[in-house]
Amino acid sequence: MSFPVVGMVGGGQLARMTHQAGIPLGVRFKLLSDTPHDSAAQVCGDVVVGDYRDLEVLRAFAATCDVVTFDHEHVPTEHLRALREEGVAVLPGPEALRFAQDKGAMRARLAEIAVPCPRNRLVADPSDVAAFAAEVGGWPVVLKTTRGGYDGKGVWVVHDERQAAEPFQAGVPVLAEEKVPFRRELAANVVRSPHGQAVAYPVVESVQVDGVCSEVIAPAPGLSATLAAEAQSVALRIAGELDVVGHLAVELFETTDGRILVNELAMRPHNSGHWTIDGAVTSQFENHLRAVLDLPLGDPRPRARWTVMANVLGGDYPEMYPAFLHCMARDPGLRIHMYGKDVKPGRKVGHVTVSGDDLDDVRERARHAAGYLRGTITE
Repeated sequence: MSFPVVGMVGGGQLARMTHQAGIPLGVRFKLLSDTPHDSAAQVCGDVVVGDYRDLEVLRAFAATCDVVTFDHEHVPTEHLRALREEGVAVLPGPEALRFAQDKGAMRARLAEIAVPCPRNRLVADPSDVAAFAAEVGGWPVVLKTTRGGYDGKGVWVVHDERQAAEPFQAGVPVLAEEKVPFRRELAANVVRSPHGQAVAYPVVESVQVDGVCSEVIAPAPGLSATLAAEAQSVALRIAGELDVVGHLAVELFETTDGRILVNELAMRPHNSGHWTIDGAVTSQFENHLRAVLDLPLGDPRPRARWTVMANVLGGDYPEMYPAFLHCMARDPGLRIHMYGKDVKPGRKVGHVTVSGDDLDDVRERARHAAGYLRGTITE
């Protein structure tokens, strides 16, 4: 019996790390990439270069795969439905994936299943935003385009009706949400297989800077066992109710009054789970592959008391290799993952993971390495 072929749509770093996770499993991996220079296309041996928005390209790609999955949520839903109707195993399926593609649909569905979320509704124009602000106790409010946003793009915090005009220029529906007073952001990562087996990773703290994840601390320090269990339970319930297959990241607010509210969903491996490559018994990437192939899921437990993942963002120095050598020599306990991307200011080009028993030490080492690689620390 030959081992199955997993086809992944998208050639970014998530596909690169998923391919890496499949090698020891013997899984054959095929990639649909925008260009031959994308992060995953550089390391995968079976690459198709094509436009994921073209149904015929998707059909030809899927014909050579046993299952099709994704490293982003941008494939048109109608294309995925067409593939499924033609017998292609598309996982997660289009009926689940649309809730990660459309924030309005996501909010409506979560309300139906009584998942706690910030107060929200779709708004028609800036005057409607002002009406919403009055409904939730005043400005500021958060506006989001329902489709296409990521890493802080497509999200605005607005303080008056004049500022509320910009989001409507994108030409897609706009969702208004109350601006939640929160202590910090958390993430609950779970994986679910087609027959309903599911595992939950420890809830992590996700530190955001200018809308981009800067670091992840696993497990979230100081989080009560009760709130951690509630976050995992909410994530597992969402995965089951929405029939998610594969990895689901549930981004959360921990409010100042001790509640958790769901912020965003991602139905693919996620930045908040990168720590699992080095810090968990089974990584999010391996478990995503296991899930879409309906294999038994692996152990999600952590390998160390603390693991900190710091994103490496591009700085003003396009040549990172000397800094890479310095970091490896300075701290042999680092795990440095580079994505093969051209360095551009603010772009995620890699991440650093450190594990240990002392959180302050682990966090300082991860931050130092990420800062040195970016060029913001020079000693």
